[in-house]
Amino acid sequence: MIPRTLFDADLEGFRDSVRKFLEQEAAPYHEQWEKDGQVSRELWQKAGELGFLCPTMPEEYGGVGADFRYSAVIMEEISRAGLSGIGWGLHSDIVAPYILNYGSEEQKQAYLPKLASGEMIGAIAMTEPGAGSDLQGVKTTAIKQGDHYLLNGSKTFITNGQLADLVVVVAKTDPKEGAKGTSLLLVETASEGFEKGQNLNKVGMKAQDTSELFFQDVKVPAGNLLGSMEGQGFFQLMQELPAERLQVALTAVAAAEAAWQWTLDYVKERKAFDKPVIAFQNTRFKLAELKAEITAARVFTDRCLELHLDKKLDIPTAAMLKQHTTDLQCKVMDECVQLHGGYGYMWEYPIARAWADSRVQRIYAGTNEIMKEIVARSF
Repeated sequence: MIPRTLFDADLEGFRDSVRKFLEQEAAPYHEQWEKDGQVSRELWQKAGELGFLCPTMPEEYGGVGADFRYSAVIMEEISRAGLSGIGWGLHSDIVAPYILNYGSEEQKQAYLPKLASGEMIGAIAMTEPGAGSDLQGVKTTAIKQGDHYLLNGSKTFITNGQLADLVVVVAKTDPKEGAKGTSLLLVETASEGFEKGQNLNKVGMKAQDTSELFFQDVKVPAGNLLGSMEGQGFFQLMQELPAERLQVALTAVAAAEAAWQWTLDYVKERKAFDKPVIAFQNTRFKLAELKAEITAARVFTDRCLELHLDKKLDIPTAAMLKQHTTDLQCKVMDECVQLHGGYGYMWEYPIARAWADSRVQRIYAGTNEIMKEIVARSF
């Protein structure tokens, strides 16, 4: 494998710490969390104590002021271990940065330390039953009435939806406008009129709480608007989406690497016609092909990570990265299931869970068809 020059000895030491924590505190319980439909709050609190939540937040807001490589390590290790129920990436590196980048000082002091400690769990509510990748089609409204907004509408497919205490809600503060009428609001889930719907029964990622959310005349303080004025929401979303798509790519490549290694180990042990499955040319050639493609995706992803650290990762490049790596992830999982034979379809085998978990990667954070459209518009 081509050396990853972005990660020095300190970061690799941090990686070991994260890996050991996950092996001890998450892996033994993940099967039960799949049955429960969510991970335990205790895991979040333990992670907060060790600085695994919101590591990039400045120290004055409860973080450790690390750069994004530390977040990348956490995401990769969660993905590599197949612990798809853990929603730290969205909490730490999507929700918290919205507050850090666009929030008032009062909002930062109120929420960021609690997110960093695990006292509060964050979510972001973009998708609606009738508006997925098309964020301009949002129907949820937040109409200002004196010192508060009256929030009405619904969201679906919300990661961390059951556990969330704080949600960044995408809403129309001016329903007559399109993108210009969109704003982001910080909404506490304990608010009157805020209802969490059912925990959705998904094909994969079964330990990840993914929910419907409903807002019925929820009074949101006017001070919980993100940004200095209404109508900035669409711009804020567009600024943060490249980072979100980089996160998806980081998890996609880590998952593909893990699946490839599981499969290599399996075909060395499994026999067919009195010889190991690795002895067949088809097996070796398939693994060689996947190795090349995963290596290329890793180099592309690390280069985009480098660009992100320099604040130079643009929207079309992030879209290309997300589309390419998630398409590859699904290809790798499918080929690896095939090389496992019938056992690859058994839920107790990690490859089966990884195969089921991978499919949604081509859908959320903007479907891969939308990614292609974004790239095409940049020509």
